[in-house]
Amino acid sequence: MAEPPRIEDLRKALTDRAFPTVGLWNRIEGRPRTAAFDRALRAEVRDPLWLLTRQWQLGEFRGSDAGTAVTATYSVATATPSRFLAGPGSPQDLPGDRPLEALAERRAVPFAAGADPVSYDLRLIIGRRWLKLLGRHLTVQHLRDDYVSKYRIAAPDPDADADTPRAAHAEVWSYLQAVADRRMDGYAFYQHLKSGGNAWDGISGTLLVRPQLADLGAYLVRWFDGLFDQPGPDSAWDASRLEHRFSIAAASTGGEKVLTAQEYPGGHLDWHAFSVDPTGPLGGTTPAHQPINRTVFPAPVRYSGMPLPRWWAVEDGRTNFAGVQPDRTDLARLIFLEFALVYSNDWLQLPCDLPAGTLAAIRGLAVTDVFGQRLWITPAGAGQDEDWQRWSMFTLDTIGTEDVAADTSMFLPPTVPKVAEGPVLEEVSLIRDENANMVWGLEKVVRLPTGEGRRGSEVVAEILAHRQRFRPVPPADPPRAPIAYQAMSSVPENWIPFIPVHVPGSNRAIRLQRAAMPDAVDGRLVRPRTSLLREGLDAGQPYFVHEEEVTPSGTLLTLAYNRTRWRNGRVSVWLSARRGLGRGEGSSGLSFDRLVDTS
Repeated sequence: MAEPPRIEDLRKALTDRAFPTVGLWNRIEGRPRTAAFDRALRAEVRDPLWLLTRQWQLGEFRGSDAGTAVTATYSVATATPSRFLAGPGSPQDLPGDRPLEALAERRAVPFAAGADPVSYDLRLIIGRRWLKLLGRHLTVQHLRDDYVSKYRIAAPDPDADADTPRAAHAEVWSYLQAVADRRMDGYAFYQHLKSGGNAWDGISGTLLVRPQLADLGAYLVRWFDGLFDQPGPDSAWDASRLEHRFSIAAASTGGEKVLTAQEYPGGHLDWHAFSVDPTGPLGGTTPAHQPINRTVFPAPVRYSGMPLPRWWAVEDGRTNFAGVQPDRTDLARLIFLEFALVYSNDWLQLPCDLPAGTLAAIRGLAVTDVFGQRLWITPAGAGQDEDWQRWSMFTLDTIGTEDVAADTSMFLPPTVPKVAEGPVLEEVSLIRDENANMVWGLEKVVRLPTGEGRRGSEVVAEILAHRQRFRPVPPADPPRAPIAYQAMSSVPENWIPFIPVHVPGSNRAIRLQRAAMPDAVDGRLVRPRTSLLREGLDAGQPYFVHEEEVTPSGTLLTLAYNRTRWRNGRVSVWLSARRGLGRGEGSSGLSFDRLVDTS
């Protein structure tokens, strides 16, 4: 074969086109050999025997012949909770015109802190409402000044030590000065009506209009009682555990079933806060509803990033399972990946619509596949409640350690998805002080008499400065030595001590009891200024907190108003406490037997 000619000048040869076999290309295109793409789309395997052998070796042929579910027939027994029990009180009917959060979290609105009146904002709102009711009727509008004089708001005296809580703060003092003798203390009038008094008591010239005043007084009481959801004699707040405890009951097919929320901290209330309580029924529940029997079509479970069943399909790239790098001991992540990549097409979902506030239990489930076989499906969570190998999801556990059958019912509590929370009125942080070997209730936010919250350190500083006007600190004696002995250091007045005491009947278990520190003016005991820590104080009772409730990370308590709208359009407003996690330990600086440098 002859050698191809050698091109000495490639540029000249291309310009003159002396060699047609040498050309220029600006792109390369593939040229199919046939016009059909059938073979390319078949995704042929060159060695199918090797692939079948590998599948047999890996155990992929160990399967069971099963058909795809076509229809499913189920029967669901439903019941509506109709009884409510707050704490250790007495059961009552569960109202259906408000969410369960309002019943579980509601607290009484405080109008007094000891002998000092507070919540002047609400007092003025009630009084303004009554004066507007009088102004709408010509026969009684002339009595407005008489009610203002009868239920007057007195101005605080800056020179009186008893008025220190209302005169020490410039904003509170100016607020009360502006409304003194001009506005009416509506809460005092409301209390008079609630205690059985008449709306015309103490008001002269009302003989002819007493029926009209009686109607207006009854309307005022109903209006304020509907303005706030307040508890009766029983409250769900467990002050010793710093959480809510309440129970609800419904009439199920096997008898009355009681669900108890043992440790509800406040906030979002859902099914996981409840447990089946086997202690005993509450009584008085309404009969259960008729079972719901339906035949539906199962649908495969879908989620983002799920492997697609079709061969030629572009999968969603938003979920990258290849980017998940679990450790060998990260079992939860490994199980999740196995479900998402291997068993994702083994799950089906059935439509079942239930209203909120329903206790549902599946009585039976039968599935028919494409072969016409009818299969009876039993609950995966059936078995004994204490069996830790039992698989369960969205079911309720049973209180106690007795060997009882597991409860497979599902509870949809009558709650709302969103609750608007107002500004924090009180905030208390229970912290551990290892240096002083004590627990402190640090009042970070204190509610002023006018109703709004303010930083606790500022409040106690203003009160201390105001009281020192009446009892100025005497000048210290000149030092007689380079050092002086100090029995105890001082602590800010918004630090309330809790000391450990023995639990009655035990020599080892302890609990925390609220104590008191002397103030820096005349040695009087400092009392808490928040309603969260004044538990039992006005009644002369001690206050105990279980020692395990104050963890090393601390416990945070907040108090605020909540507002939401129920499905019937009714607006619910209630005052509630909420428990959260603290920010660790703290130090009050309290020390004993100190030597102080006097130079």
